[in-house]
Amino acid sequence: MKRFTLLLAFVAIVGFASAQNCCGSATCPHSKQAKDKTMKTLVTYFSASGVTKGAAQELAGIIGADLFEIVPEQRYTDADLDWRDKKSRSTIEMNDKSSRPALKDGGKVDLSKYDVVYVGFPIWWYTAPTIINTFIEANDFTGKTIVPFATSGGSSIKQACKDLAAAYPKYKFGEGKLLNRIDKTDIEKWAGAVK
Repeated sequence: MKRFTLLLAFVAIVGFASAQNCCGSATCPHSKQAKDKTMKTLVTYFSASGVTKGAAQELAGIIGADLFEIVPEQRYTDADLDWRDKKSRSTIEMNDKSSRPALKDGGKVDLSKYDVVYVGFPIWWYTAPTIINTFIEANDFTGKTIVPFATSGGSSIKQACKDLAAAYPKYKFGEGKLLNRIDKTDIEKWAGAVK
């Protein structure tokens, strides 16, 4: 009986020590590290002509992220995208900062398992298309880091980043990047700096 009691005490001590060691490791289901490891990154994008889509797919592949397309309820035609036409759909939307183009299925995405969300778009009129505002307003980014990325024929992403941060001060934004050319090492360095 005495040996049995000693054996039970030994098992209890070893079990306690193992639990202590477990919770200091990333594999322990109770550790903060394990919870952080289960969080994922999401790359979302709006692409009117396919250029931003290509950049988003490459980005997601490099950083191992999930991918989500921001789809307008009504797709943009070539005529809609004619920036020289003052009556084109894109010109009208960009001249009205309160414009919120409708999104397919309301643009909702389950962000609960993500802590970093990349949001990609083409630069229109030196900033993000107003459909990006629709997307941000359709979802709750509380506790997430939003990282803008863009493609452009010649404009910088700086104004778009300033405009988004000013429009949504309650959200945390990471450093945005123009992805006209994809360099794996550069992308990994940029993504690695996201907090």
